[in-house]
Formats: sequence, structure tokens, C-alpha cells
Amino acid sequence: MKISINKAHFPVSVLGPGKRLGIWLQGCSIGCKGCVSQDTWAPDAGRDMTVAQLLAWCRQTATGGFDGVTISGGEPFDQPQALAALLDGLHHWREACKLDFDILCYSGYPAATLQTKHAKLLLMLDALIPEPYIDAKPLTHVWRGSSNQTLLPLSLRGHRIYTPCLDMLSAQADKRIQIMQDGDRVWYVGLPGRGDMAALESVCKSRGIELTDVSWRS
Repeated sequence: MKISINKAHFPVSVLGPGKRLGIWLQGCSIGCKGCVSQDTWAPDAGRDMTVAQLLAWCRQTATGGFDGVTISGGEPFDQPQALAALLDGLHHWREACKLDFDILCYSGYPAATLQTKHAKLLLMLDALIPEPYIDAKPLTHVWRGSSNQTLLPLSLRGHRIYTPCLDMLSAQADKRIQIMQDGDRVWYVGLPGRGDMAALESVCKSRGIELTDVSWRS
């Protein structure tokens, strides 16, 4: 089974509790206005890999221990068969190795739509953050990009881990963004506040650094 991946990173500490494996799928048919990850929108067969290869990367990368897996994009539910295979593999790994990590997934689709079209996939998740990103609404709560988005625990493990965080404000988080460098490419993980990326560009420009091909503009 092939799955189209934009990137995968470890450790991620700004998209869910603890130290996490982060997986971003490539391709999004929603295209929310103001999305800061527009590089994940276009389908790209050049980013395809097998689910088995991705799971092998997870196992090899997180040998020192981790707390959870966060799946984002792009739009994970635009690849439902590949997502099902990935979730099945994560469940098998968790059970076979007696691990206790949780699985959190983001989606730009409304929760009601996901329940109607992808109920079986939801049963394989511990928590879900659904609803489209709305740029006109503020960033208020931890791990959510705009105030209309909700955090939904979906399993017993999910309720144990996420229920204490349902009302946690973004300002209470230790940090919202991680920044990494790969050669001359700089990329970030997380949920910037309104105006943060413009401010970053301004600071870089004042220091003689021009940002090109940025993900938050088409």
C-alpha cells in the first residue's frame, strides 16, 4: 500500500502531549484560506512511499521511547485506504510491543462529515482535531489552529490523556513552534499565532535574510 508523505519528524513536542512522532501526509482537497502548510496541498506521486517503509522509519526512529503519534497534512482523510493501513500498522506495533503511545489525527473536515464517511477510521484513533482552519478566528486553545476547532478524545486511552487538556489555552503551552534546518531549507512544526509568520519574515529581512518559496503563501 502506497501513502503520500510530505514529511515525517521526531521528536515533535508542539502537536499533542509529550514527545511524538509527527507524520504529514501530502495532498489536500480543502485548501483552507490562510493555511500555513500550502506546500502539502498538491498531490505529488514523487512523495509516495509504502506504508511498510513509513512504519519501519517509525520503529527505527523512536527506539529511545516516545509518547504518541500525530498525523496531519495535507488532509489525512483524502487518503483513506492508506490512512487505514497506517493506523492498522500502528495498532499492531503498539500491541505486539506492549507500548502505550496514543494516536492523534488532524483533519480539515467537520467532525460530522468524518463520522458519516469514515466512522471505521475514527475507531482506530485515540483523539481527533477536526474542522477547517478559519483564519478570521483566533488561535485560543492548545494544539488547535483556530477557535472553531475542537479536541475530541475517541478511545479510553484518548480520554485518559486528552480530557485534562480540553480547556487548556494556547498561552499555557511551553511553546507553539519548533524550527528545524535541513541544509538551506528551514521549516517549522506547530501552530503560529496570527501575524507570526509575517513578523518572522520581517525579522529575517532586517538581518539580510530573504525567505523564498514559503509554505504560507501560494
